[in-house]
Amino acid sequence: MDFKTDFKPLTVDPDKIYDYSFAIIAEEMGEHNFTEDEWKVVRRVIHASADFELGRSVIITPGALEAGVKSILAGRHVIADVQMIESGSGKKRFQKHGGDLHCYIADEDVSIEAKKQNTTRAIISMQKAVSLHEGGIYAIGNAPTALLELIRLIKEGIAKPDLIIGMPVGFVSAAESKEELLKIEGIPYITNVGRKGGSTVTVAALNAISLLADEQAKK
Repeated sequence: MDFKTDFKPLTVDPDKIYDYSFAIIAEEMGEHNFTEDEWKVVRRVIHASADFELGRSVIITPGALEAGVKSILAGRHVIADVQMIESGSGKKRFQKHGGDLHCYIADEDVSIEAKKQNTTRAIISMQKAVSLHEGGIYAIGNAPTALLELIRLIKEGIAKPDLIIGMPVGFVSAAESKEELLKIEGIPYITNVGRKGGSTVTVAALNAISLLADEQAKK
């Protein structure tokens, strides 16, 4: 391919682009305290955001990755707060183990109930998800109210996720919702500190875990 620009890409091979990107990330990140598997998650978060500050702030509780892999291999479902996560994740990696990825925020019954209660669809979508699914992985990257509602449901004994990936982005309640997640005991989670986050980095973490599940399944 002849690019009509002065700058020529280092490569157009998709696999080599990933390899080069991860090599650059490793070099610029330098020393860190993440384990080998944790680094596979964090580097994908950095790759998705080009943000080393965000990557360094990632918190992964002990056993979180193992819990996520076990959940996927057991055919448990993944619940997303927004459809961007649903479209960005590798659903086939969940489906081949018997699970799937679901997002209820655009459902008509969720919208109706949210209007009735004068609350967010994200809150009602978490209530619906918990009523339909036992355990599973909750991937929340956009709506702090979804994360706060999930935490409430956990505290009331209504929900017990296998894993929470809670990395919502924003200026209203995003950082605070993650601070509340840090107080949760008995539920493994992956989160980060501060306002940064988003669907792309949540998808990145989720995809990293599903790839770890694939590696485990091949052993």
